[in-house]
Amino acid sequence: MTNIVYIATSLDGFIADRDNNVDWLHDIPNPDGSDLGFGDFMTRIDALVMGRNTLEIVLSFGIDWPYNKPVFVLSNTLTQVPDGLEGKVFLVNGPLPEVIQQLNAQGYHELYIDGGKTIQGFLQHDLIDELIITTIPVLLGGGISLFGELVAPLQFKHVKAERLLDHLVQNTFVRQR
Repeated sequence: MTNIVYIATSLDGFIADRDNNVDWLHDIPNPDGSDLGFGDFMTRIDALVMGRNTLEIVLSFGIDWPYNKPVFVLSNTLTQVPDGLEGKVFLVNGPLPEVIQQLNAQGYHELYIDGGKTIQGFLQHDLIDELIITTIPVLLGGGISLFGELVAPLQFKHVKAERLLDHLVQNTFVRQR
């Protein structure tokens, strides 16, 4: 079982600006249209786990559903899957360790964890095994932070650094237990 975060942050550690926008992620020129390794990453995983806010952001892009893997949305308020996403999106709730046990029992062992509050919750329960963080060279000065408070420090080992598009740095860390 591996729970993996794959996300981009600003230099000051934010994943969205003060208005919950992520437009700044597209400010770096990408002349080749490279996915920067995201496609390869997606082949590693069985399913995604994200929060309701992240689902709403993805839906706001106005594009076709971008995931070909099951997406489990953590929500205490949603009662039904958005129209057209039946069979692609599944609602889950409860304590995170129990949610993960249920997903593992269904055969989902390599999980992509996405969304600020969701990632913070997984870290608070020490449920993250790998962090793949791409740093965008911009200071936002505020917004939604990737990391929140923890009960105790979590040790990670830096295993890879890669420079992308002459502007970005993608670092990979694995949990040391």
